[in-house]
Amino acid sequence: MTTDSGKYRLVVSVGTDHHLFDRLIDWVDQWVEQQSEAPSVFVQHGASRIPRNGVGKDRLARADLLKIYQQADVVVVQGGPGSILDVREVGIIPIAVPRFPQLREVVDGHQIEFTKVMAEHGNAIYVDEREALHQALDKAMLDPAGLRTEPRLAAPEAAGVKLAQELEKTMNGSTRNLNRILRRIKQAISF
Repeated sequence: MTTDSGKYRLVVSVGTDHHLFDRLIDWVDQWVEQQSEAPSVFVQHGASRIPRNGVGKDRLARADLLKIYQQADVVVVQGGPGSILDVREVGIIPIAVPRFPQLREVVDGHQIEFTKVMAEHGNAIYVDEREALHQALDKAMLDPAGLRTEPRLAAPEAAGVKLAQELEKTMNGSTRNLNRILRRIKQAISF
């Protein structure tokens, strides 16, 4: 159910990866059930379970999802680069929950690292525990305008400079870190 204005107050997206991310949906359902007046909720759940609260859809076209993000008061996403960057593109700072490889929610820990970096730069709110998510949602619902900002637009030249700086830092670190980053870059450019 949407609000009278046709928008959802809370939008959640776990992406479309085949790995389940029921943990995030559980946490959101638990939060909604604790509210005296539950907000309207939309959950793009991918392969994960359908939410108990709100409207659930497994997949949406990117343009449709961006439109829903743009109209939302608060957006919670998985810690994937595409998810966080899509929300930032519409001028919202998302609450981002990384998938954990040890829980078989993702293949490796890239979401943890990426989400932390985005949070350090003010582009996401990093959350990795249920209570922290509930607190972040409480705060965000009290002041959703506090999550609005200028849209983050692609800047390939600046990204290249930052990538070079990060690679330089990594090269001064362990070979294992460099190999991990190079593998991720190779995966990204092979699309």
